Amino acid sequence: MSKLKIEHGASKVNWVLLKTNIEDSIANEIELMCQWSENDRKYIVNELLRFALAQSEEFQKYKAERDSAPSKKVNEPKPTSLIIPPTDLASKASSPNAGTAGRQHSTEL
Repeated sequence: MSKLKIEHGASKVNWVLLKTNIEDSIANEIELMCQWSENDRKYIVNELLRFALAQSEEFQKYKAERDSAPSKKVNEPKPTSLIIPPTDLASKASSPNAGTAGRQHSTEL
């Protein structure tokens, strides 16, 4: 099993806006990881997703089969990067409802 490695200092890549909702507790964890690693949220979210995708054996098998299949004209998905706008997560972390798992945090990723 691979280990997730977060490098200090974010890399420069092309970013594409992806809108989604994440839970408050996850947003708080991402913010904490950003503080710990001294990285931007978009870098952390990309590294977490890259790691998760690499760990999904079923997805990797599907991807390999699709790539080795005879060339059909398939709409290739564009590479996407997540951009999470700055929010006041530090104040949310100190509120008593910050750890509520059922609540969602609406943000643009």
